[in-house]
Amino acid sequence: MKFKSLKTCIDFLLMEKQAVRIRQEVNPELEMAEITRRVFEANGPALLFENVKNSPFPAVSNLLGTWERTQMIFEPELERVKALVELRSDPSQLFKSPKKGFQALKALIHALPMKTGTAPVLANRTRIEYLPMIKCWPKDGGAFVLLPQVFSRDPENSSVLNSNLGMYRIQISGGDYEKNCEVGLHYQIHRGIGNHHKKALEQNKPLKVTIFIGGPLAHTLAAVMPLPEGLPEVAFAGALSGRNFRYCLKNGFTLSADADFCITGTIVPHKTKIEGPFGDHLGYYSNAHPYPYLKVENVWHRKDAVYPFTVVGRTPQEDTNFGKLIHEITRSAVQDTIPGVVAVNAVDDAGVHPLCLAVAHERYVPYEPRAPRELLTHANAILGTNQLSLAKYLFICAYEDNPRLNVNDEKAFFIHLLERIDFSSDLHFLTRTTMDTLDYSTRRINQGSKLIMAAAGEKRRQLNSQFPGNFSLPNEFKNPKILAPGMVVVEGPLFTSYDNAKGQMKKLADHLYPQKGLEKLPLFVVVDDAGFTAASFANFLWVTFLRSNPSHDIYGANEKIRFKHWGCNPPLIIDAREKPFHADQLIPDKKTARKVDEMGKKGGELFNII
Repeated sequence: MKFKSLKTCIDFLLMEKQAVRIRQEVNPELEMAEITRRVFEANGPALLFENVKNSPFPAVSNLLGTWERTQMIFEPELERVKALVELRSDPSQLFKSPKKGFQALKALIHALPMKTGTAPVLANRTRIEYLPMIKCWPKDGGAFVLLPQVFSRDPENSSVLNSNLGMYRIQISGGDYEKNCEVGLHYQIHRGIGNHHKKALEQNKPLKVTIFIGGPLAHTLAAVMPLPEGLPEVAFAGALSGRNFRYCLKNGFTLSADADFCITGTIVPHKTKIEGPFGDHLGYYSNAHPYPYLKVENVWHRKDAVYPFTVVGRTPQEDTNFGKLIHEITRSAVQDTIPGVVAVNAVDDAGVHPLCLAVAHERYVPYEPRAPRELLTHANAILGTNQLSLAKYLFICAYEDNPRLNVNDEKAFFIHLLERIDFSSDLHFLTRTTMDTLDYSTRRINQGSKLIMAAAGEKRRQLNSQFPGNFSLPNEFKNPKILAPGMVVVEGPLFTSYDNAKGQMKKLADHLYPQKGLEKLPLFVVVDDAGFTAASFANFLWVTFLRSNPSHDIYGANEKIRFKHWGCNPPLIIDAREKPFHADQLIPDKKTARKVDEMGKKGGELFNII
């Protein structure tokens, strides 16, 4: 649908019974987030909170809480944008499918931003303290803007087509921020605003920033799209919304004319304040660290402003549908961006960046037995591409071995890889390199290691779903469980130090290696709770890849280093126990949860919803 504003979208969803009104007063301190999580889990409607405690503004959440609703909101513009992306990837589509070419042209017409002299967002002004102060998790450092669109212009080229629109964390209360006058700005490495900030610092000038909140949902999606550098998000926002992105200038700041709120301010040069903690999508808190902050100049809002928000936490959450939508749009662009790569999946259940699965062509030296050669070229290209560069584990398999191998079927992908991989040659480590800012599997923020596991060729082993009759474990290990063919989780002793871990894992590897039949169980993961980890493949992915750092937590039988290359015999062992320096897990507040339980009972606002 083509929506001019957030309110028109909400009205449409109410009419379609895809949204409900919550009329009773709700507390933005934990309660609104708990309600949203519970309704999302129930596959429920969008929520319009009409009475937010200590705020004059209504708020809305769970807009994209189901895939069906997401498609309803973005069609038919979604098909037009997909056609535009496909046309860019393969211009011959213009002749093969004139219909797609026409759809792409329609999208392109709306891509050029339009400057306007009138803007609904300039109708009124307010203060930061009057915004809904939504806090999602008990240990959060304060309230955050949870669907911000952060706009900045290049200090060296102020054209709107050289702008950046990104979704960065905005902390609006707590910490040392001066009330109503300062807000925290957390942007991670490899983010577009970082280039603008760097240039402003080099010129010793404050960087003007505007935070858009609300407006057409296409604008929100544009802020999280992994677009190539130099392609402005505002152009994509117009194409996806079916309406040119409208902007105006006020006091030297760029404002989205159709936004519900616009916060204008400047990044204070060469100064930081502590931001966080914040309960993030990995299922853990990201800890408090120094980050830039804004000196707030104005908070503008339209007359009928509605404050949109989402809740993040361990997947799946609403942002899962954001990711699925992005995948739908960019699927055909992968092969154009990284030639030779057929498909990529940044695994949602593993927290996105910690694990990436890929299928690519292996065509080098076709007259020799197929082995990972070209795959390594593709792997390096993936790790050099935009946000894919933040992948911690990259597992890549040859398309030629199974053209139907689906990167989105994680269990089948693991089975395919484990059937073929040679642990003595096919593991490639990158140490002391860049990691995702939100990944706390190492002691130092943004720093860690990566592991490429590449598999190509015929099967070298048959995987088993049962333990051999002579199977046993050393005394310190217990409760082994096979969660899928070839994959075992086992409980280990409490982690105390890496020195102790090295001895413990060697003891386990030396004990397992001689046992007949264990070559069919090539992967062991050591965890704190085998029952929880093996309960689902999603749990396995979350525990294994969020609680391990490849260079420190990978072990194997008969480990060898030959000409700087590490290898082993199976089984490969991943130590995915919790370490003392890991961030805290997200645990909801029990008192708030009980209050929401009452809302779900007969006569409550959420009866028959949760």
